[in-house]
Amino acid sequence: MLTRLAAGVAFGLLAVGAASAQGVVKIGVIEAMTGQQQSTGVQTLAAMRLYMQQHGDTVAGKKIELIVKDDGAVADNAKRLAQELIVRDKVNVLIGFAVTPTALAVAPLATEAKIPTIVANAGTSIITERSPYILRTSFTLPQSSEIIGEWAAKNGVKKVVTIVSDYAPGIDAEKSFTAAFTKGGGQVAEALKVPLAAPDFAPFLQRARDASPDAVFVFVPSGQGATFVKQFIERGLDKAGIKIIGTGDVTDDDLLNGMGDQVIGTVTAHMYSADHPSELNKKYVEAFKKANNGLRPNFMSVGGYDAMHLVYEALKKTNGDTNGDKLLAAMKGMAWESPRGPISIDPETRDIVQNIYVRKVEKKNGELYNVEFETFKDVKDPGKAKK
Repeated sequence: MLTRLAAGVAFGLLAVGAASAQGVVKIGVIEAMTGQQQSTGVQTLAAMRLYMQQHGDTVAGKKIELIVKDDGAVADNAKRLAQELIVRDKVNVLIGFAVTPTALAVAPLATEAKIPTIVANAGTSIITERSPYILRTSFTLPQSSEIIGEWAAKNGVKKVVTIVSDYAPGIDAEKSFTAAFTKGGGQVAEALKVPLAAPDFAPFLQRARDASPDAVFVFVPSGQGATFVKQFIERGLDKAGIKIIGTGDVTDDDLLNGMGDQVIGTVTAHMYSADHPSELNKKYVEAFKKANNGLRPNFMSVGGYDAMHLVYEALKKTNGDTNGDKLLAAMKGMAWESPRGPISIDPETRDIVQNIYVRKVEKKNGELYNVEFETFKDVKDPGKAKK
């Protein structure tokens, strides 16, 4: 299999050179456009197209072409589609990956083909370690989980039950939160893991209520937060005085208004809010809504927007040369102002360095927003920072 793949990749690389010579840069987008993570694909692709609309479809004399493939957030699909994009479509860059398993499935192919592969969504720490050609414009779960753990321990939360989706990002979130929270003197009464596919949170929430914690720490992937909050309220945890704390996935911007006023006061840590007060973000939110029938951009959207910025600026640095190693070198260490705030690509780890904000859900002008009230600047992935 590897021999056949290597031969196919070698053929694909020869053809990539021919395509580039004709003045086209092909970007393969592997996203979840259907299924449980559909909102992630919709947000990411909308932001990528907005970037092209704002900055044109030509950079360094090369025309940019997006080739979009729907993997439904299934790892085997992602691997197959990446092979097609590399060998048949002769792409120069890969972007996307709604969930960690899809990114991990494509990592060996990125290495084999020497194609810069930008993770715009998935948040497990180890992803960038799986291929020297992977970079990230999204976030890592430890970045926000560790900070909300520290914040909770310092702000009167003594006892917590953790509820996380049972896959790599959930494990990352649980470990990082628990380490920071217990170091600050907090107690984790129970650590519960929920199946990723078609989750029913009700029995886990009942166990959490029975433990009588001050708060429930939650991580669920983008798109599942509304279901979690609905069942949290149905089970009466809010009336029992139990708070929700967690990563920003649970109060996802594009779902937040549908969660109701019961979530007002929920505190999370994350790298983006549509309410981020910078002028750049205000313009971004306005343009995104205008281009997408009023849809509010969420944290997944900025991963796609910044992935496109990374590609455009790298092509400017290489004067349009699409050699994978040259593009990768141009991307490492790049820093810029994003709608989320200042970000950079760590030249050593190829992972994102960014501000993490502690936010509280508030109602502003009749709508619910994650309103930032504390900033942790230039946060590297804690897992890698400690190595």
